Amino acid sequence: MDGTLLSRYNSLFFLFSSLLLLFTAFPQVKSGDAEALLALRASIDPLGVLQWGLGGINVCQWQGVKECLNGRVIKLVVEKFNLSGTLDGKSLNQLDQLRVLSFKENSLSGQIPELSGLANLKSLFLNNNKFSGKIPVSLSVMHRLKVVVLSGNTISGPIPMSFVSLSRLYVLYLQDNRLTGAIPPFNQSSLRFFNVSNNALSGKVPLTAALIKFNESSFVGNIDLCGEQIRTPCNFGPSASPSYPVAPTKTRHRKTNTKLTLIIVLSVVGFVLLCIIAALLLMFLRKTRKAKEVRSKVVARGLEEGATSGVASGSRDDNNDGSKRGGFSWDQGAEGLGSLVFLGPGDQQMSYSLEDLLKASAETLGRGTMGSTYKAVMESGYILTVKRLKDARYPTMEEFRRHIEIVGRLRHPNLVPLRAYFQAKEERLLVYDYFPNGSLFSLIHGSRAAGGSKPLHWTSCLKIAEDLAAGLLYIHQNPGLTHGNLKSTNVLLGSDFESCLTDYGLTPFRNPDSHEESSAVPLLPGPGMPRCKKKTTNAKPRL
Repeated sequence: MDGTLLSRYNSLFFLFSSLLLLFTAFPQVKSGDAEALLALRASIDPLGVLQWGLGGINVCQWQGVKECLNGRVIKLVVEKFNLSGTLDGKSLNQLDQLRVLSFKENSLSGQIPELSGLANLKSLFLNNNKFSGKIPVSLSVMHRLKVVVLSGNTISGPIPMSFVSLSRLYVLYLQDNRLTGAIPPFNQSSLRFFNVSNNALSGKVPLTAALIKFNESSFVGNIDLCGEQIRTPCNFGPSASPSYPVAPTKTRHRKTNTKLTLIIVLSVVGFVLLCIIAALLLMFLRKTRKAKEVRSKVVARGLEEGATSGVASGSRDDNNDGSKRGGFSWDQGAEGLGSLVFLGPGDQQMSYSLEDLLKASAETLGRGTMGSTYKAVMESGYILTVKRLKDARYPTMEEFRRHIEIVGRLRHPNLVPLRAYFQAKEERLLVYDYFPNGSLFSLIHGSRAAGGSKPLHWTSCLKIAEDLAAGLLYIHQNPGLTHGNLKSTNVLLGSDFESCLTDYGLTPFRNPDSHEESSAVPLLPGPGMPRCKKKTTNAKPRL
């Protein structure tokens, strides 16, 4: 009996010891990133600004840790903390699950360490610091890398030729440094933003498909550069000109008839080749014109048949439920990242920038005659509505600025406020507040999920009319301003289900050559549309 009890005690003790070891192992696994961050802080934070480690080992709640996955840090954004010192490459490489790393706008110095341990890194922001030395070659082996921003430092040496192997490269900003040598022949189709201005680069700018689309603003400040993009001819002298094999000299005693025959044959062959090229070119032009006609018919049919979506711009969406997702993709040309211009008296205090929009996750809400509308979710969780006037008429930049600043000063409880705008040579963006409750169109007609429309109470209809009248009256009290596009999709519902007008004041930018929205929904119900209930019921109003 004693032996049996002893055996049971031994079994229980072994089980308890195993469980104790198992539970103590988890904090050690989770604290790996914590130890790496604490070691990193020791090298970059001599003033003790970062309060890492004071709240425990849960790194997901530390300053600058924007996102975690399974207890591992995947997004570290430590910006504008006045950090100094040098980056500890050993501790930084231990954060091997990082996707986004940003130390921009600090005072970090020294050479950028080798980051070959960050195999999952997609975005790297080290701009506006005091980094020196050469660009680490290890960046070129990080094949998931899409965004590299190293501008505003004192980095020297050449741009690594191996950067051309970064097949996913989307943004490369190296301006305002001390780089030397030639520009590598970047030819990635994914490259959309590129700037190497204000360095000491030399030689000819490569005429690759990726670099030919950038103008001289991406290369300015490099006095030894030349090429078509910067409209500076390359004069390298006879010694640097390409050499070709020289054909042996023909004998002087050539018969005249042989020369004449050769000339005739070459002329005939050249004429035949010219005719073939002209025929092929004509066929290509005809095919291109037919393709454009087909595309225009498809676009026109889509504008007529598409359903309207309840978003802050009142634009259209093929799915009629605002669920079409896509990247926040817009082309600001070759100007480089600019800045948002905030409009209202308090809008200048907004803590986001155009670069934050670039890093935001996005959802395509709809497409209309003047452009597309996106729901942009910032890293902080703040949500905006961004309207891209891609298909609008392009006024001059000064004309656009004057008119938008007038519209942006409008503030009324029944207007969706226009917070900011951005413009470049071929880009216009408008930033509005996001209204999650949808539009008057979706309220009247319902959605697929709701199973159709429901009649509104008569008092709700009167409240909607009163709100719209107040908003229109306020717009018309400003000389020269009208709404210009009044319909139920341009009436959004606020937090208290008040009606707010959007897309007002944009009439000057409407392209007269674009298709009008033939299926625009009027504010007053017509035959076959849901109407307001005239009889009083015990049901509560929808608004």
